[in-house]
Amino acid sequence: MAKVMLYTEHAKEFQEAIAGPQRALDSLLDNTNTTSSPTTNQNTASPTTPLLYLKRRFSRDDTMASPLSSDIAKPYGSTEKVVNQVNRAFALPVPAFGDLSKAANDLINKDFYHTSQATLDVKLRAPNGTNVTVKGKQNFDGVTSGTVEGKHTLKPHGMHNPHPLPRQPFLRFTSLLTELPAPLRTQAYLFITSMPGMDTRNGKSAESRQRASLTMIHATGVTITQAFSTNSLLDSKVELNDLVAPGAKIDLQNLWNPSKAGSAAQKINLAFKNPNVHSRAFINYAQSNGNIDAVVDVVAGHEGFLVGGEAAYDVQKAAITRYGLALAYQTPSYTASVQGVQNLSIIAASYYQRVNSSVEVGTKIGYDVQAQKASGLELASKYKLDPLSFAKVKLNDRGIAALAYSTKLNAGTTLGLGLSLDTQKLNEAGHKIGTSLTFEG
Repeated sequence: MAKVMLYTEHAKEFQEAIAGPQRALDSLLDNTNTTSSPTTNQNTASPTTPLLYLKRRFSRDDTMASPLSSDIAKPYGSTEKVVNQVNRAFALPVPAFGDLSKAANDLINKDFYHTSQATLDVKLRAPNGTNVTVKGKQNFDGVTSGTVEGKHTLKPHGMHNPHPLPRQPFLRFTSLLTELPAPLRTQAYLFITSMPGMDTRNGKSAESRQRASLTMIHATGVTITQAFSTNSLLDSKVELNDLVAPGAKIDLQNLWNPSKAGSAAQKINLAFKNPNVHSRAFINYAQSNGNIDAVVDVVAGHEGFLVGGEAAYDVQKAAITRYGLALAYQTPSYTASVQGVQNLSIIAASYYQRVNSSVEVGTKIGYDVQAQKASGLELASKYKLDPLSFAKVKLNDRGIAALAYSTKLNAGTTLGLGLSLDTQKLNEAGHKIGTSLTFEG
């Protein structure tokens, strides 16, 4: 593809080229408008075409109160709101197979602070853009654990900055930008410039000047993450976004425990997504036994309806170890999904709804096909008290109730309080209280 930019001398021609399509559209609208008879009575409805309708709606001299109003009376219980929600659902991205019930899972599992006695999170950002996160928690059995993680995203570098040319009285300038083949499109750019020369001493034209430059640029979306935990696990990860093609992602991960021989493991995660498909592949290699296994999942979506499946394959056994299927429907305000996992032996259904800007509700239920009985039921709700705080509550089929409260003390400090109660044994020990403190800088 080539782009040609002309300045000064061709300004009028450029403006005419831009105004051409507008004149053609106005002419077409006027011709459509003249198709109606001039002697038509004002009380008689004139024939309406799509072009004429748009012109009446959005013309500057329109006397209607609003471009969204209508002269046609809507029936009681208009479906305009439903249609708008359906149209907005078209723009929702297709989630990964593991995220089909993410909204309900986050509501049920996240921001409940009773799971540990105390939790401390410190999030800092270095001047070079590196994010450093320190996490520590103390369990109810007295064991303390923590992790330190650093994440840095490489910024594109390598700018096209040719030497400035001497100012010329003749201002016509032509620039040609040539796009390279797709595999190199995010890494290299070829610039070719040409300017007619002119001798400023005698006013005669001189030899034109050309310049060609090749600029190498780092691929966008390169993120490096390094983490170390108190159990001596070193986790290194490199993420490459949009490197091969738009929507493609490659993750290279290495896990190593220096205190254990042969504990290293490598992982390659591949992902590709577009407006209708989201596919992933996870390839794991364990040095301890030399085994390689892979997990592949894919989700396809159309107008809010989603269907997906996953399969795991063991190379050493040369067999499929597990598979699953899922169906879901998503809108901006609610999401419903049904998943069959572990070779379809467990059926899990979830539902999430944002009632309004302050209230969210969700539920999840599981059914064991082999045992022919329900395997779990959880209900949860979140209420936003004000812009800085919220409260959550959940209850499961075992009678365990959990309460949580979170508030932002200042711009960089968040306090969380959690409580878990066994409603069937209120007079016995076993209730849990947890706290969480998060600092951001």
